[in-house]
Amino acid sequence: MIASLGMYDFGPVMAVNDRLWALIRDRLRADGIDAPDALTRGEGAYWQAWQSPDLLLSQTCGYPFRARLQGKVTYVGTPDFGVEGCAPGYYRSVLVARADDPRSTIADFDGARFAYNEALSQSGWAAPQTHAAKLGIRLPPALQTGGHRLSAEAVATGRADIAALDVVTCRLLTIHTPEMSALKVVGLTDPTPGLPFITALGRDPDPIHAATRDAVAALTAEDRDILGLRGLVRIPVESYLAVPNPPSP
Repeated sequence: MIASLGMYDFGPVMAVNDRLWALIRDRLRADGIDAPDALTRGEGAYWQAWQSPDLLLSQTCGYPFRARLQGKVTYVGTPDFGVEGCAPGYYRSVLVARADDPRSTIADFDGARFAYNEALSQSGWAAPQTHAAKLGIRLPPALQTGGHRLSAEAVATGRADIAALDVVTCRLLTIHTPEMSALKVVGLTDPTPGLPFITALGRDPDPIHAATRDAVAALTAEDRDILGLRGLVRIPVESYLAVPNPPSP
């Protein structure tokens, strides 16, 4: 069996995710469900896990969930991070530029060099491109970085002018990394459904949802604060599918 929580899993958050998984694992085992001792990390935590028939629990991004994984996985639920201006379980992207850049709003960055983490990222590519099109401006892809932190670093070091970061990741980076001190926020995208928890196709999601919900509630106040996690909600899958897909970079 495979479990991974790789979407928000760096620095001090890793130890909290281990404790969260231990709570989920023990509840599942108490319910007679086989669960692995530890989380899978590294490359095996993503596509390899998402597409495995042995997947018990993982978290993916909304874009691959709707574009590549429909009919191949089962939706479990969506973590609620209490993002300001968003419904429970929803999130948005934060558009960042260098703090000393004279441009102050997203409209000022029409045609600017845009850094993105990857082409199937909702927060790093799809949401900002849809937002830019809505405003009638262009954010042409200048650099693919491979991660939100690397996108922030690319802007901070002048290799790109602007990037879009998942607001939850942005909060964690602001607390735990130095790059964010060199950046400023120049815009926010519209809210979309947050990063969903999934299990293998055909697996009953209800006991996994219940175990995860109760595990989040059982975390210490300190651990919940580190994660920024409020709870677990269910969002209709149709709401994920309704989010628009922009052209590929």
